[in-house]
Amino acid sequence: MKNVKTLIVVDMQKDFIDGALGTKEAVAIVENVKRKIREYYENGYQIIFTRDTHFDDYLQTNEGKHLPVMHCIKGTDGWQIAEGLEVPGAIYIDKPTFGYVNWNEFELGDVELIGLCTDICVVSNALIIKALFPENNVYVDASCCAGVTPETHNAALTTMKMCQVIVKEES
Repeated sequence: MKNVKTLIVVDMQKDFIDGALGTKEAVAIVENVKRKIREYYENGYQIIFTRDTHFDDYLQTNEGKHLPVMHCIKGTDGWQIAEGLEVPGAIYIDKPTFGYVNWNEFELGDVELIGLCTDICVVSNALIIKALFPENNVYVDASCCAGVTPETHNAALTTMKMCQVIVKEES
């Protein structure tokens, strides 16, 4: 397999940054995320954006019953990727749940994940990718991620390390 270098930008959507489920920690990583995306783009590497995607019936879904906050409703402003992050040629995946289960449809070599939330969608996707591609290097840049809380962000980083995801520590 060709060693494709891929950046996966997880759910950097307005609702997770400064909208319905936004946090100051999410706001604080936006500039780091922009720099990382620009680095991959300028080197001609593959960039994939995931979008948490729900519909008007969200509160009736299993997730909505556990997290009863309307967010990332397809087509709304909060569903959009934050301004200044998108680049030409990027791939977009609309996912209805925490982890995307069809990563095996992509040719993936080394993969780096960044985005939101470390403790929900980033960890889910990192572990799915690691399980599907056990011989590939899977990285997470902690300075480009934020969790629901700083404590759960750190817990997710520890979990990923234990599962052989390479965590680039915050500097």
